Amino acid sequence: MKEHIASWLAESGHAVYDLGTHSADPVDYPDYAAAVAQAVLDGRADRGVIICGSGAGASIAANKFTGIRAGVAHDSYTAHQMVEHDDANILCLGSRVVGQALAEDLIKTFVEARFSREDRHVRRLDKIRALEA
Repeated sequence: MKEHIASWLAESGHAVYDLGTHSADPVDYPDYAAAVAQAVLDGRADRGVIICGSGAGASIAANKFTGIRAGVAHDSYTAHQMVEHDDANILCLGSRVVGQALAEDLIKTFVEARFSREDRHVRRLDKIRALEA
């Protein structure tokens, strides 16, 4: 799925930084979640997409980085709401949970969404930042 999504994103005009993995061999997903989180934090990417089996473990690992707000989405409402309300910057997808067409829709929705900056969402995001501190 990752290779398909990377090609699809590039064809859609997005810069793609493929941070691995590059084989079908089992890997430790925290290593790749860390690479994506660091790319977002360093400003090499505005947002990141991590694809693993369920998306859950990658989300947990990515969220260990201060400033990262990663979430799993299996539906388009969650894919845009996590950006609009929570200013999410990494989308985690499970390749064993969603198919390629749905993954494309979720990523497109995630990438096009913008943080609302509504007072209640800013207040909640400030509380999240306080928890990180």
